[in-house]
Amino acid sequence: MALGKLQKVLISDSLDPCCREILQAGGLRVQEKPGLSKEELLREIRDCDGLIVRSATKVTADVLEAAQRLQVVGRAGTGVDNVDVEAATRKGVLVMNTPTGNSLSAAELTCGMILCLARQIPQAAASMKEGKWDRKKYMGMELNGKTLAVLGLGRIGREVATRMQAFGMKTIGYDPIITPEASAAFGVEQLPLEQIWPRCDFITVHTPLLPSTTGLLNDSTFAKCRRGVQVVNCARGGIVDEGALLRALQSGQCGGAALDVFTQEPPKDRDLVNHPNVICCPHLGASTREAQSRCGKEIAMQIVDMATGKGLAGTVNGQALSKAFAPQTKPWIALARALGTLLHAEGKQAQGSVQVCTLGTPLQEAGSYLTPAVAAGMLAGGTQKEVTLVNALLLAQEAGLKVTTTHGHVAPEPDGSTGLLQVSLQGTPHRAAGTVQGSTPVLRELNGATFKQPAPLAGPLLIYRAKATEPGALPALAGELLASAPSRGGAALGGPCLCSGAGPRLQQGGSLPGSHGERGRLRGEGGHAQEGRGLPAGGCHIPRARSPK
Repeated sequence: MALGKLQKVLISDSLDPCCREILQAGGLRVQEKPGLSKEELLREIRDCDGLIVRSATKVTADVLEAAQRLQVVGRAGTGVDNVDVEAATRKGVLVMNTPTGNSLSAAELTCGMILCLARQIPQAAASMKEGKWDRKKYMGMELNGKTLAVLGLGRIGREVATRMQAFGMKTIGYDPIITPEASAAFGVEQLPLEQIWPRCDFITVHTPLLPSTTGLLNDSTFAKCRRGVQVVNCARGGIVDEGALLRALQSGQCGGAALDVFTQEPPKDRDLVNHPNVICCPHLGASTREAQSRCGKEIAMQIVDMATGKGLAGTVNGQALSKAFAPQTKPWIALARALGTLLHAEGKQAQGSVQVCTLGTPLQEAGSYLTPAVAAGMLAGGTQKEVTLVNALLLAQEAGLKVTTTHGHVAPEPDGSTGLLQVSLQGTPHRAAGTVQGSTPVLRELNGATFKQPAPLAGPLLIYRAKATEPGALPALAGELLASAPSRGGAALGGPCLCSGAGPRLQQGGSLPGSHGERGRLRGEGGHAQEGRGLPAGGCHIPRARSPK
C-alpha cells in the first residue's frame, strides 16, 4: 500500500486527548488502547495503518511483523530506542518522532536537578518531613563561577546551557556534529572530552543512546574528573555506567548524581537509587502538561499531513521519502525510479554496482533522495517484498546491489538550467540518462543513443533498436505501434532507436517476434557508431506518478 493512504491508527500509550481529536478531524479512524500487553498489541496491530506510542510500548521486530498493513510508527517524543528502527526500515515502515515537543520540559528538569544537587533540596525536604532540623548537615554550594560540562549540544543541551549561564555558570561542552562556531554563538566553549573531564564541577549528558555513547561516563572517565564532580542524566539510561557511578559515589570521586533515567526502568537494583547522594525521578523529563500536549499535537499533525500528502516531518528513517512530498522533487524521484526500472530491464539483473550521477546545480543536494529511488526501481518486481524509499537501500545491499552517487556541477545543454540524471550499471554498456520537463520525467539517452525528442517515462514502455542496414524496419514498426496504441502519447526517436508507449500485453523485458533483435550497429544522434548487442523489440513498465512510496 502506498504511503499516504492511512485509514486506521492505534494509540497504544496515554497521550493528550488533542492527539486523537486531530487524527479524527483529519479523516482517520482512531483506536486508543493504552496499557496493552504484548499479546494484545500483536492482535490489535494487525489491521492498523499507523501506530502512535510514547516510551512504554516496545515496537519490536515481531510486533512489526504482525502489523500487516502498518506504514508508520509515530513516537510522541524524541528518543526512539523503544522502536526497532532497523526492522521497521526493512519492512518499509516509516518511523517519525517529535524532536522539539519535550525539549523545554526536559531542559527545565535538568536545570532543576542541577539546583537540587547544589543545595541538596530533596534530602533537606525529606529530613524536615521526618521532624528534623539539620541546618548544618545540608551545606550546599553556589552555582556562580562553577563550570558545567554539557555533553550533547542539540536542542535540550542548548536550552540547559543558556539557562544555567543565567546563574553565572561557565559552560563548556562536546558534540561531534555541532561546530565550535555554532556552540560559541550560545555561549558554550567546545573542547575534546579529555580536556573536559578535569575542568568541570557538573556534568550533564544530552546525547542519544548509541554504541558510541553507551557508558560515556565510566570508571576511566570518573577517575579523570575533579573529586566531588556532580553528574546529571535526564537523557537515556546507559549513557552513564551505573556500576561505575555507584563506585564513584562510594569513593567520593562523585559528590552527587541526579538521575531521571535508568538502564532498566523501573530499576530493580536499588543500591544506586537508595544512595544518600543520589536524587532520582521516575523518567519525568517529558511529564509536563505542556510537553504532552505539544508532543501529542505534533505527532498527530505529522501523521495527518502524511496521510493527506502535504508533507513529512520528524522522519527518523525516511529522509528520502520526506523529499518525495515536495512538488519540485516528486518528478525527479519518479525519474530516478523509472531509470532504475529501465536499467534493470536492460541488464536483466539487480546485482552489481550502479553509479548514479547528478549533473547541474539544481541537483547538487539531490543524491540523498534520488539514490534510494534508483535502487527502488532496480529492485521493483523482484523477489523482495514491497520496495519503498524507506527500505530501498537496505534491501539493495542485502540483494548484492551497491548504489553509489557522484555529482557534477555542470549539466550538458539543453539541460543546464534543470539538471540531468545519469544511471549506469558498472561493467556493462547499460546506461540511461533523463531529465524533467515541466513535471514530466523524460528519457534523454539510452546506451549511447540520444533521443532527439525526449521520451516521457510513464506507463508501459517499448524500446526498439533496428539494424542500421534496415532503415525501413523502424518506420514500419513505429507506424504499427502508433496505429495500435494512439492513446499512449506517441513515440520518440533517437538515431535508429525508438521509444514508444506499448499496450499492456507487453511484459517487462519481453520481446516482440521478428528478426530485428540481432546483433547490429547502434548509431547515436551525433553520428558516433558503437558496436553493441542488438536490443530485441521489447519493453518495461514504468510506474505512473502516484503517491510517494
